[in-house]
Amino acid sequence: MANRGRPTLQKRQKERARQDKQKDRVARREDAKLRRASAPDRTDSIDPDIADITPGPQPAPAWQAEFLEEESADKEESEN
Repeated sequence: MANRGRPTLQKRQKERARQDKQKDRVARREDAKLRRASAPDRTDSIDPDIADITPGPQPAPAWQAEFLEEESADKEESEN
């Protein structure tokens, strides 16, 4: 049987990098836990991003409303 040689320098560097990366992940998870724990509670059940949206048809934007008014005025003029 062949004797196994020592781990190469490259293998040791790779293992060290893996351990460092794992430590970074653990630290990042701990930071996230602390951040979530210290964040203010969202007691309201309404998402602030969609708080002002109402169900159903939405009003037309100002530029479109002006265009529709002009178009309806032109139709009335052409009918008369």
